[in-house]
Amino acid sequence: MKWRCTWCGKPHAENDPPCDNCGHNTFEKAVVRADENREGQHSAVASGDPDGEPVPSGTVDTGPDYVWACTNCGREHVRNTPPCSRCGNPDLEKVEQTYEGLERDLETPSWLAVAKPYLPVLAVIALVIALFVTGIVPPSVLPGIGPPSPPDAPGEGAEASGIDLAATAELVHDRLEADRTSSDSRAYDDGLAAYAEYQNRRLVAIEFEEREPGGVDADEFDHGCGEASVVGAPVTLPNSSIGEYEDESALADAIAGELGSRYGEDMQTGYDAEGIDVHVAPNGDVYAFYAAC
Repeated sequence: MKWRCTWCGKPHAENDPPCDNCGHNTFEKAVVRADENREGQHSAVASGDPDGEPVPSGTVDTGPDYVWACTNCGREHVRNTPPCSRCGNPDLEKVEQTYEGLERDLETPSWLAVAKPYLPVLAVIALVIALFVTGIVPPSVLPGIGPPSPPDAPGEGAEASGIDLAATAELVHDRLEADRTSSDSRAYDDGLAAYAEYQNRRLVAIEFEEREPGGVDADEFDHGCGEASVVGAPVTLPNSSIGEYEDESALADAIAGELGSRYGEDMQTGYDAEGIDVHVAPNGDVYAFYAAC
């Protein structure tokens, strides 16, 4: 015997893998004594066997690789060990192993091919980012981002009886400023106005719905007070309702007068900025909240 399986060691007369014992595809030259090797070479040459030529030391003529393919599904197996591991077919046939399509299978896909299934998701994310960057959607709509949103409260917080309540709040600031000296002037701060709106709506909800929205800290709002403390002052117009005021100017005069009579000197000196909110309750009562720092 001249050849043997490099896997299981079974001897074979010819270099004709795969091994009929284990199906391995590589044979090696069997080790023989020098006199046997010479005798075998002479016999092979005398008989005209071209395989009788000496094989250089350290080399193995492996020949083509073979596998055992399922005659039903084509699944390739290294050994002739039926049944097929994929479909259970008991018939396997010996075929030469080829590597067609291997280069195609090993090609690296482009980044576009990898990202293509995710393009709709990426487009939505880009749109959301654009909405936040352009200011169309404020960051405060996201939980934990931006100042707290004011709680729901019965009544009206934007307009009532044709009177713009936000414009009224700014007119209240103008009325208070008119009574101050230049050294005691206070800037109108939108962050303080947002804090006043939250507190005002909270008071109305407690009064008319017997529920108490969660409290907040003034520092949760984007005001310009820095380290200065923020104070708040609620006020309700007594013995009157929204229907008794002709316009924003008349309502602002009434609110500014009530703040001055109730809080006196605190409306004139001691603070640098202020914010105001006006809300009309379901029964027509006018609620105002004043914040300053």
